Amino acid sequence: MEKVDALIIGGGIAGASLGARVSGSMKVMIVEAEDLCGRHATGRSAAFWNASLGGDTPERVLSLASRPMFGASWPGSDAPLLRARGAVHLTGPCRDPFEEFGSLAGEFAPVHLNRAELDRIVPGLRDQWTGAWYESSCADIEVAAFHAACLAAVRRHGGKVATDAALLSGSRDRGGWKVVTSTGEIEAGILVNAAGAWGDQVAERAGMQGLGLEPRRRTVVQLRVGRHGLRDLPFVTDSHESFYFKGEGDSSVWVCPLDETLVDPCDAAPEEIDVAIAIDRFEKAVDWPVEAVERKWAGLRTFAPDRRMKFGFAPGSPRFFWCAGQGGMGIQTAPAASLLCASLIRGDKLSREFDGIVPADFMPASR
Repeated sequence: MEKVDALIIGGGIAGASLGARVSGSMKVMIVEAEDLCGRHATGRSAAFWNASLGGDTPERVLSLASRPMFGASWPGSDAPLLRARGAVHLTGPCRDPFEEFGSLAGEFAPVHLNRAELDRIVPGLRDQWTGAWYESSCADIEVAAFHAACLAAVRRHGGKVATDAALLSGSRDRGGWKVVTSTGEIEAGILVNAAGAWGDQVAERAGMQGLGLEPRRRTVVQLRVGRHGLRDLPFVTDSHESFYFKGEGDSSVWVCPLDETLVDPCDAAPEEIDVAIAIDRFEKAVDWPVEAVERKWAGLRTFAPDRRMKFGFAPGSPRFFWCAGQGGMGIQTAPAASLLCASLIRGDKLSREFDGIVPADFMPASR
């Protein structure tokens, strides 16, 4: 029987990054129900590092703390993890997103663009947009490289990663856990629930109460359009209200209608109505002719009922740890969130990166 200090359920970016943090000081094993780690939310994310996302919340503190960690290619990626993109937040007569930037200052402070300046960055916008706020710090995250580096770090420190290993049941045993998976039994001192949309199911199989997690479907469409030179087009949004789009290839863009459809945990697939909505909103924003739908896909973003991330031991259960509810910020906060979770698991004093963070802000509570 396998014996570990920490058994992490879920091999997406939450479980992989936490595994990379704790595997140097604990014997760690990650078990993933799918045949490939990161098949769902992580592998389908159009991930950005965007300073303004999340507003003035503890989650934004984690995001800002993660930026230099990405810049340093933590946890040992051979490739850069960020690619400069920039973000344009469109403004109109009845829409000015300045308040969403909150306390952002210094290198993260947005710059206002008038319509003439905006046209030089995003030509072809329709007349309703009077200007924009521009965030130069927004960057694409190289998700595949980041995720692979985390899993490699787990293995490099002696940890194990097992796929096709679904959790069947778990029971507390002699101060720890006895877990049954589809590939065998495991004894663990701590059980970490990083199962994303399946987090409540994992909790229930371990005899624990769920948090009332809410998986929500998000759609992305890749369009070929009648315009060239789009690869480096910034991330463009109407204040995160109804769409975003960004350049992907010379004449292709990724478009998202910002849908959040409540669904059961599943292998998400795009609905035709959401694809049609994405195209309609894009065509109402710019005058670029849509020539073809090149790709379409959907993923899951999972929220707690209060839409706050949940990091910490379950109430009254100091050996069942939640790492869940990351919503749409899971990848851009993962470097710092994993460090926070590792500190909570080991009982370490929080480092200076977490000035302003109160662990109670993330404390899970059973539904």
